[in-house]
Amino acid sequence: MTMITDASTLSVTWWKAARSGTQSDCVECGVVDAGERMVAVRDSKRPCGPALVLSFEALGGLVGALRAGGLK
Repeated sequence: MTMITDASTLSVTWWKAARSGTQSDCVECGVVDAGERMVAVRDSKRPCGPALVLSFEALGGLVGALRAGGLK
């Protein structure tokens, strides 16, 4: 996992996660490198804020842990 301090510097097309709420608690994702299977995740309220870049597999693990209530 890598942290990027300014997500706007990434050359990706961002999309809002399907489960993001309507109360400004939105997460956006963007594919950084399809060949390397890397994705970036950022807070939609802070487009120039930090982003995490992680593998598709790591993102799947993070989503699974959140769904199971393992990360609060």
